[in-house]
Amino acid sequence: MKIRKAVLADAKGIAKVHVDSWRTTYAGIVPEEYLNSLSYESREQLWKNSIPNGGVYVAKNLEGQIIGFISGGKERTCKYSDYIGELYAIYILKEYQGKGLGSFLIKSLIEELLMQNISTMLVLVLEDNSSRFFYEALGAEKIDTIEVEFAGKKVKELVYGWSNIRNVL
Repeated sequence: MKIRKAVLADAKGIAKVHVDSWRTTYAGIVPEEYLNSLSYESREQLWKNSIPNGGVYVAKNLEGQIIGFISGGKERTCKYSDYIGELYAIYILKEYQGKGLGSFLIKSLIEELLMQNISTMLVLVLEDNSSRFFYEALGAEKIDTIEVEFAGKKVKELVYGWSNIRNVL
């Protein structure tokens, strides 16, 4: 597997991983109608807009297909003043999960954040998403719980933070 910085041509592959991962990861957590409403086309446009801003990395398999990605940058809410960076999204196709790929993707993002003199980071994860244990294993600590809504269903989102992302490396 190969990890590299995303380019615009990756938007379609990232969108496919994004939608497919949401549908497998959040089935039973987020309303089915919301998951069914996700489209490759709208996510592709989202990634075409996001990739030029940086902080997006892709993982490819031996056949050159995008099988995972990560996105991050400056913390967006301004609610957590102790945390300057944020892991916005990390998704890996189900069949490639549990093989260490997530750690490599996070390290790529952390290296970029450190080059921007950002040494703290947070991530928001749905409470019922088992990936929260992945963040805990990487040393993230729970700092908050908030409520979000998907298609009329309220769910809890946990906010995890790393006070020193160098420790993850």
